[in-house]
Amino acid sequence: MHNERFHILVIDDNSPDGTADIAGKLINSFPGRLHLIKRKGKLGLGTAYIEGFQWAITNSYDYVFEMDADFSHDPADLPGLLETCQKRGADLAIGSRYVSGVNVVNWPLGRILMSYFASVYVRIVTGMDIKDTTAGFKCYNIGVLKALDLEKITFKGYAFQIEMKFAVWKLGYRIIEIPIIFTERKHGISKMSGGIFNEALWGVIVIKLKSLFGYNYSSRIAG
Repeated sequence: MHNERFHILVIDDNSPDGTADIAGKLINSFPGRLHLIKRKGKLGLGTAYIEGFQWAITNSYDYVFEMDADFSHDPADLPGLLETCQKRGADLAIGSRYVSGVNVVNWPLGRILMSYFASVYVRIVTGMDIKDTTAGFKCYNIGVLKALDLEKITFKGYAFQIEMKFAVWKLGYRIIEIPIIFTERKHGISKMSGGIFNEALWGVIVIKLKSLFGYNYSSRIAG
């Protein structure tokens, strides 16, 4: 169990599994630590994260984490990500599956290979020196999110994770990866599909081309 410095924001897009109802019932048990935003429909992964980032900025948090809520990402790794920002000077800390080999549990070999070589592909196209370019377990210094114009993040699906890292990298912030073990969920169904894969495949090229023509992710109100 972690201490009170970690707060949780649940963003629910009218999920049929009752996520919002469960979180709503628990809020009174964790006053000031558990928060809920309910949205009316499926608006996309990226828009949910951006709404969460904006909420964190409005509520004056210093660090913001992204993580899956199905325990694929181990909450025990949160302190390591925070320490990487606080003590090692990272502006963005990434919980990486590939920075020290391949640390994935319960994935079929085909999916491991697809994920691993997707990151290789992204590195080649973008030039980013990041081993796990599609990682979704991260800690941002709030100053980074303030410096980004979040409305300029184009992609709302799988490529969102790539574009956010690219935007942070392009603005010259320090990115550090730390090794984590990613464990496939025991319940529920993955949202990975051919459409999602194609978005990432072509999205990386779009992201790179925009940067070559001077696309700027910087916010005018950073500070």
